[in-house]
Amino acid sequence: MLKAMTETPEKSPLGPPERPDRNEGDDSANTERDMIALPSQVAGSGTLDRLVETARDYARQAASENTLKAYAKDWAHFARWCRMRGTDPLPPSPHLIGLYIADLAAPDGKAPALSVASIERRLSGLAWAYVQRGARLERKDRHIATVLAGIRRKHARPPVQKEAILPEDLRDMLATLPRDLRGLRDRAILLIGFAGGLRRSEIVSLDHGKDDTPDSGGWVEVLEGDVLVTLRGKTGWRKVEIGRGSSDQTCPVHALSQWLLYSKIDFGPLFVAVSRNGLKATAERLSNKHVARLIKQTVENAGLRPELSKADRLRLFSGHSLRAGLASSAEVDERYVQKQLGHASAEMTRRYQRRRDRFRVNLTKAAGL
Repeated sequence: MLKAMTETPEKSPLGPPERPDRNEGDDSANTERDMIALPSQVAGSGTLDRLVETARDYARQAASENTLKAYAKDWAHFARWCRMRGTDPLPPSPHLIGLYIADLAAPDGKAPALSVASIERRLSGLAWAYVQRGARLERKDRHIATVLAGIRRKHARPPVQKEAILPEDLRDMLATLPRDLRGLRDRAILLIGFAGGLRRSEIVSLDHGKDDTPDSGGWVEVLEGDVLVTLRGKTGWRKVEIGRGSSDQTCPVHALSQWLLYSKIDFGPLFVAVSRNGLKATAERLSNKHVARLIKQTVENAGLRPELSKADRLRLFSGHSLRAGLASSAEVDERYVQKQLGHASAEMTRRYQRRRDRFRVNLTKAAGL
């Protein structure tokens, strides 16, 4: 019998959200209105107004919600930086952008210096924002390119990769989950995420069936005991085949079937919140932050990497740890792993293989030494 367990409210691991500048307003909404509108010389009508709203809806789908939020924050930060120095972000000035990224890399005050990757992401956000305002930022201009090259040369560090969750780690993590409705859901999330090599956003975007919800990122089908996931990923629509495991305890198909059976989900979002008394699945889709918190919490409860401090241990694992775990553990031809992860190149897949090929081929001896 399923035991009740109180659902804990979600808390952001990133701390409280940044307080918006009162002078900024809803910048993303203003940009959208400016970008998609009727020409000034065209008189409005019911039909044209409807098409404007339709076009705006499509424009919102051009990038993920998280990407758009990040780009909006990038622009707000740059606009605030300009105002504090008595200048304006428009029109785009490569000279000013060069000074801005230099300040990000070596700030004067107590603000922490940004990594090279974060600075490059800021530049992408600014380039996108300028395009939405009918302007263009020339990133190859020497005032930007040479400063960025110098930042890379002086501050670049090897990328910090998240630790892979290997099969033995996953078994220990699963053992910490309660035997209730919430535990069944989280067990299915971990196993489907690992076996499918899915991103956390892809996991929570799944629906039970095709076209169940407007914000669906894909759906699942149980075919002859296996699961076929149709997924809208970063590289477009793709099929992900998830086969049965060697035992019910570690079988993603069994875990998903148990969750669907006891949650009585037959339509809508696949992974949803559970009622406060723990006895009923709600209609509220989980956020991708739930997957990140689930991984960190079960890693901590399982006592993985006991030689590390709690803070270091939690920093080491994230949603990508499931994808890295599959890539590092599956002893099959690399092309199958590449297809499962949805990578366009084998080189990208190899970045996820943490320890698979390390020192397996001894080129020193092969060379005759």
